[in-house]
Amino acid sequence: MFSGIIIATIIVGAVGCAIGFLLCLASEKFKVQVDPREEEILSVLPGNNCGGCGYPGCPGCAHAIAAGEAGVGQCPVGGAPVAAKIGAIMGVDASEQKRMVAHVRCIGDCDMTTPKYNYSGVESCSAMAFVPGGGPKECKYGCMGFGDCVDSCQFDAIHIVNGIALVDKEACKACGKCVEACPRDIIELIPYDASEVVDCRNKDKGKDVMAVCKTGCIACHICEKTCQHDAVHVVDNIAYIDQDKCVGCGDCAAKCPKKVITVLNAKSCEKTA
Repeated sequence: MFSGIIIATIIVGAVGCAIGFLLCLASEKFKVQVDPREEEILSVLPGNNCGGCGYPGCPGCAHAIAAGEAGVGQCPVGGAPVAAKIGAIMGVDASEQKRMVAHVRCIGDCDMTTPKYNYSGVESCSAMAFVPGGGPKECKYGCMGFGDCVDSCQFDAIHIVNGIALVDKEACKACGKCVEACPRDIIELIPYDASEVVDCRNKDKGKDVMAVCKTGCIACHICEKTCQHDAVHVVDNIAYIDQDKCVGCGDCAAKCPKKVITVLNAKSCEKTA
């Protein structure tokens, strides 16, 4: 009986050693080579795992950068400081990264719009697709104010004020989560130092816009005719400002009859004839 126990112990031990040996061989044969720069890049990334870079969290972003599949400035949260550190790791010059922020292109708050009815139910913008009329607000393009964007933000940078979403540009990290969360596509990323922006997305004709909002764009083309820098154009009944051409003179905002062009950063400039 005692000899049987010894034999069984030897067999189990031998099997264990054989399995261990095979596992060691397998780990060597199938191990994944990790670029040491990947760990260095991961160490300087902010660690929010917000997905704003377009990859599955910071590890995915670090892998893509180390593999040359993404630029050193891929992380919108880290911005220029992190891009510079990653550039040093990758041995490339990190050109100056333009800071971006989210902006809600709607100023149709409770004072400017008239509700169709009093709503009581699930407070979710995405749920309004299943609500009669697409929600209680008359404008079918504007901010619904139920805060899907607020729930998506990890940085407490967006809040509902008087029925519409407003972004705190100092707190915003431009991760893009609020852009994805908005079912009406009225949130976009714009340069931090953008001077003016048209705060309306209503593409209906002027009289129809005025019927639902006191401050919507009526496609009158006055802003387009006023701009001396070819930075403003009306497309599909809505004005757009080309931020690359805009010099911040404020003429378009001053002339807009509906006051729907918001001056974000006033600049002094030389006006050209």
